Amino acid sequence: MLTYQIDAKDHCRRMDSFMRNLLPTAQFSYLKKLISSGHVKVNGSSVEAAQLLKYADQVTLKESSKTAAFLARLTPELDILFEDSWIISLNKAPGLSVHRTEDPDEVNLVDLAETLLQKRDGVGRLRPVNRLDKGTSGAIILAKSAVAAGMFGKMVQEEGLGKLYLALVEGKLQKQGVIDAPLDGKESQTSYLRLFHGGGVSLLAVYPITGRMHQIRQHFKMIGHPILGDKRYGGRALTGFTGHALHSFKTTLVHPATGEEVNIPAPLPEQLMRLVSRYSGVSEKALLDTLDQLPASGPISA
Repeated sequence: MLTYQIDAKDHCRRMDSFMRNLLPTAQFSYLKKLISSGHVKVNGSSVEAAQLLKYADQVTLKESSKTAAFLARLTPELDILFEDSWIISLNKAPGLSVHRTEDPDEVNLVDLAETLLQKRDGVGRLRPVNRLDKGTSGAIILAKSAVAAGMFGKMVQEEGLGKLYLALVEGKLQKQGVIDAPLDGKESQTSYLRLFHGGGVSLLAVYPITGRMHQIRQHFKMIGHPILGDKRYGGRALTGFTGHALHSFKTTLVHPATGEEVNIPAPLPEQLMRLVSRYSGVSEKALLDTLDQLPASGPISA
């Protein structure tokens, strides 16, 4: 029996995401079978694919020659949050572009994911369903085919994605509020909930009600509380920190092929957890406990 203890970087990760990253070259049907057959357990009990792991949980995996072969294979370093036959969702690192840029030598997320899936499944081109700025970390969804891209693109247009971000901003804000300020002449609204305050900064749960370009970054600049590290929109520079302190923490959607609600949590980057502790004085345990309690939708509606 193989045993793995969950640490802070895997707190709030789906069970199937943990297994996908443990065995990235395995077919997802094989991983699903491992979980449903009880070959994977958490703290000695059977588990479902969508169950969220907690800090200090113990995951056990029944050993087999097939599992050992998958464990031995080297793959590109990608944090896979969710995958089925239609889409793959990845936890994008801050500072990594989603698309190819003008610099042909710059690494990007789509190329890395295509390399993995081409070797594993023979899948060709991937198409982003949602967008994240280069400096923002968190969940990005890639469609595996033109048909999937069309289906999920229509779903995003008609129903939208449920989004919960975490942001570390300058100053102290009121406990909760809505920023209602047009961007480029279009109605734009962002709801937020203050989680912690200390050291002259606030950690916020942010719920964009509308989806304008750079909406969260612009809105917090407009009210005098820019995001740390976001130099474009007035945030202070951060030494030794890549990107800015904004993370797409939870994404929810109604799967257009199955009709089921899919919840895709993206564990926080270690550098962001360290930054929160350094500036606000919040302990790692207090932060993780708070993340467990966050509602998927905003506390205030416009």
